Amino acid sequence: MYQVKHGYKEEEYIDSTGFNHSRCYYLCFCGNESYFSMNQSVTQKNARLVRTLILIIIGMFGFGYALVPLYDVLCDITGLNGKVEASAVKEVSYEVDKNREVTVEFMTSLNELTPMVFNSEMKKMKIHPGQYYRVNFYAENKTDKVMIARAIPSISPGQAAEYFKKTECFCFSEQTFKAREGRTLPVRFVVDPALPKEYKTVTLAYTFFDNTEISVQK
Repeated sequence: MYQVKHGYKEEEYIDSTGFNHSRCYYLCFCGNESYFSMNQSVTQKNARLVRTLILIIIGMFGFGYALVPLYDVLCDITGLNGKVEASAVKEVSYEVDKNREVTVEFMTSLNELTPMVFNSEMKKMKIHPGQYYRVNFYAENKTDKVMIARAIPSISPGQAAEYFKKTECFCFSEQTFKAREGRTLPVRFVVDPALPKEYKTVTLAYTFFDNTEISVQK
């Protein structure tokens, strides 16, 4: 038996022991139909959850787009992983500062999916700002097929990147290696004498990536 009183729905039932019981639900009226408030509450919670998930997804996409400029700002603040020129600069004459020495360190690494040998002929060298220098790197394809690889450079501290000038570098373009081919890769560079005095050491780092599949698809 069901009765509706003052916005409540009263239900009577008999349990397994033979006793009568009753329970009430609050009713919400909508036109000619009525719904339990319990169902309405669940619907509202589901709607809030969907809205929250949509906002999270939008936020994730926005954060992804913001990563690059945020990374640039972080590099400017911390001096990490400075960006370098993507092409050779024109060789100009500087007044060499013979009274000043800067240590240039060379670091090499490989992407984990790049089957190569890659190292520099020296770990570091002392240079005079304004004077041009040449350093050689060595790279070797360890596979039995042609490999197209690309070296990505970086400078640390980042603020020193604008003072590190390269007139020749294997990083300016992709390098094609025949099967098992090894090759000497030269870099010619100069450190601008305008490099702030507080920088005593500058690190030039390269990471090689295997771009064979990407380049073939172009």
